[in-house]
Amino acid sequence: MRVVPRKAEGALPGAAAAGLAAAFELVFFYAPLDADQGFIQKIFYLHVPLAIVALSGFVAGGVMGLKYLRTRDPAWDMRSYVAIHLSLILAVGVLVTGSIWARGSWGHWWVWQEPTLVSFLIVFLLYCCYQPLRFSIEDRERQARYAAVFAVVAAAFVPLNFLAVRLAQAFSHPRVLSTTGGNMPGAMRLTFYVSLVAMALLWLALFKVEISSKRARIELKRLRREIESEAAVDPREPAMAA
Repeated sequence: MRVVPRKAEGALPGAAAAGLAAAFELVFFYAPLDADQGFIQKIFYLHVPLAIVALSGFVAGGVMGLKYLRTRDPAWDMRSYVAIHLSLILAVGVLVTGSIWARGSWGHWWVWQEPTLVSFLIVFLLYCCYQPLRFSIEDRERQARYAAVFAVVAAAFVPLNFLAVRLAQAFSHPRVLSTTGGNMPGAMRLTFYVSLVAMALLWLALFKVEISSKRARIELKRLRREIESEAAVDPREPAMAA
């Protein structure tokens, strides 16, 4: 009777794989080359969706942390941790692709005058403190509480950082989420949106897989403890039976 849930669990990874395949096709066979930057501009379809999904994941982690503070349900603490953990991995990809794009476009691996890259680096370094803070506390309840407070405060910083970047004068990042759609033609805009949806589906699929893995590990530990406790209830019973 577990067939339907397993099919449902496979739907999200399948949608993510299909979205990534569609995005790949659009990036390399549909979207035109940029007149100024040429082929290197195509990294934009990976770099910017990665950044948006990573920042959204950080905010989601803060919301889940707030849920934990309100309910004290360990499940929300686990979800908050996984959301931030996955977003940190994506954030590394953002910084790497941003450096490659900067090298190809401006001739430097890093441009400190580019507010988008620098502000994202600040957010990344802020969240790099999350895991050291969390695992420096041995008591599980205090660990979850402090981690949730950190997640909420850091998540509040993310939109403020985004607004600061929007008010700054960027070098070349197109403002594709503005009311006018920035300076992108329709083919580029469609490719970007498909890439963004594909990256969001990938994040959700990875989130679901990691949550399922952690729940299975917790259940396995619980069953192991039960077996060990039952075996240690009365060690004299085998001798009496003999």
